[in-house]
Amino acid sequence: MAASDSTTPPPERPASGGDASQRYWFHILIQTTASARHLHAARLAEKAWQQGDRVCLVCDTMQQATELDDLLWSLSPDAFLPHSVVPDSATTCTDPIGILLCPPVADEWDTVIILSATLPADADRFARLALVAHSDPAVLNQARSHFRQLRTLGIEPKVHDQRRRG
Repeated sequence: MAASDSTTPPPERPASGGDASQRYWFHILIQTTASARHLHAARLAEKAWQQGDRVCLVCDTMQQATELDDLLWSLSPDAFLPHSVVPDSATTCTDPIGILLCPPVADEWDTVIILSATLPADADRFARLALVAHSDPAVLNQARSHFRQLRTLGIEPKVHDQRRRG
């Protein structure tokens, strides 16, 4: 996701349904640590937010959510990324960035960044969806399962494999 010129409004995105304007990515990092994965996800969230998107990062554990929360507070010394942790689906997120410990609702988020073991059932309804994996075999296997699920939905994510660089 490239940062846009701040004077250019973000493109219109559909609220739901399959559409050619939807974009899906599969990021595979060369690093093998959860911290590298979280940092990459936080940077993706920052870029999407700068483009005017409501962004959520979907997590499995409170520890993961806390690490992302800390990252979003300190990602850039010049910027504040307005965000909150959403522990359950009964909690409403009013910030433009949410760290979710529950499935995202398609009508509430423009960009969804998946760090969880479960792909949202309505993954094909998001304008942007990114799967972020690092080179740990268990995480890669889970991400590959997500990739296959997206293909079943008729989605061919663009792969960004950092392991192929160099």
